[in-house]
Amino acid sequence: MASFYHPHQDFRRLLQKLLVMFSIGIVCVSLFYFLAGCCESEVVEEAVMRHSSQLSLTGWQHEKNGTLYKNFITVPNLGAGSPSVGESSAPGWETNGLGKDWTAVRRLPQALIIGVKKGGTRALLEFLRLHPDIRALGSEPHFFDRHYARGLNWYRSLMPKALDGQIVMEKTPRYFVTAETPARIHAMSKEIKLIVVVRDPITRAISDYTQIISKTPNIPSFENLTFKNRTTGQIDSLWSPIWIGMYAQHLERWLTYFPLSQIHFVHGERLITDPAGELGRVQDFLGLQRIITDKHFYFNKTKGFPCLKKPEGSSKPHCLGKTKGRMHPKINPEVIRRLRDFYQPHNLKFYQMAGQDFGWH
Repeated sequence: MASFYHPHQDFRRLLQKLLVMFSIGIVCVSLFYFLAGCCESEVVEEAVMRHSSQLSLTGWQHEKNGTLYKNFITVPNLGAGSPSVGESSAPGWETNGLGKDWTAVRRLPQALIIGVKKGGTRALLEFLRLHPDIRALGSEPHFFDRHYARGLNWYRSLMPKALDGQIVMEKTPRYFVTAETPARIHAMSKEIKLIVVVRDPITRAISDYTQIISKTPNIPSFENLTFKNRTTGQIDSLWSPIWIGMYAQHLERWLTYFPLSQIHFVHGERLITDPAGELGRVQDFLGLQRIITDKHFYFNKTKGFPCLKKPEGSSKPHCLGKTKGRMHPKINPEVIRRLRDFYQPHNLKFYQMAGQDFGWH
């Protein structure tokens, strides 16, 4: 039988094939854009999440100070036209990609508590560590008087890590009376700030002796050690508890290297009776906001000096250790009178050099 050619059927089949191919193409293109869009959204979401985790930080715990330093940072507009991220008000950030990264490093100190022994240096250091802008070494490194040969890199390695803008400091009371230390400290930093806690040299000497007999109880009495000759009444000015209290003699060396404006004297007696006032003046000297105030202290009648009120989350307040606030031995009033006469010219000279009268009469 003869077959007939139908051009309309061929055209219809061709049209169907083209329609199927077109539909498949549309599906493929749609699938490609769908998958590409998902990947892109995941990348963007991850970047934004990472960026937000860096910029929404509201506080951090200091490594050793134990104080919470809070900073509130604004997350910038990430929409079109934003050229860069917003700037943080907190120090210590370094630009890195979308955000910034906290960077704490070990630095040489910018301030030192250099003396005096038994003047109240430990109390001052503990009080100052309440300030979020102070990073203080807890122990006494004795670098400039005993370990100077180890070098500044060794000294730096002892310091706590600090953010940019925080003040690093340490305390070693022996620095004030060691002849070599002013020149050595000046060689490290000409701009360093120096803090000296001073108290009545007689009370300081008795406190010093009290610490000595706690470790070596079989030594002679305070009265016997005070005099070269008890009969003539000549004071032994080379005996360490007496010699340290000759403040003017020691201060002369420091003023050879540092102007008086870089030395702050803390009144040891007022550190006990008005700790907030003394701490306020120290914060001013260091160029810091007055954050440590009278709300941080209470007077412990048993110990006879102020303690820190309990911080949040602590069950009891913080007082200095058992070695602080020891009972002093009773000293013969005649010995006290002779010491008062001995120290009077030294004290007057010190008042003149320091520019203030500490009232040790």
